[in-house]
Amino acid sequence: MTRIFVLFNLKPGVAKADYEAWALATDVPIVRDLPSIAGFNVFETTGVLGSEAKPPYDYIEVVDVKDMDQFGHDIAQETMQRVAAEFRTFGDAVFLTSRPVGG
Repeated sequence: MTRIFVLFNLKPGVAKADYEAWALATDVPIVRDLPSIAGFNVFETTGVLGSEAKPPYDYIEVVDVKDMDQFGHDIAQETMQRVAAEFRTFGDAVFLTSRPVGG
């Protein structure tokens, strides 16, 4: 399984409530319903452990992909293209793919 971490800040002028409402109504249910997805969660960062510093990112999405070939097919579909375009109106993201160490 591949885990994708999506790190992003909201664009200037985007309200947190607007993004979160869209994420819960659109992004989360649609992504979770994709055949390639084993799990999908969105987290708001709340701090930097041991520091008063502001976290470098506002949100982190964690996407567990059970089949990357299928995922490529899934995200090429019209619905996911629309969701991705809507997502880009809220923030600019860094998408990191990962694998478990020793697994």
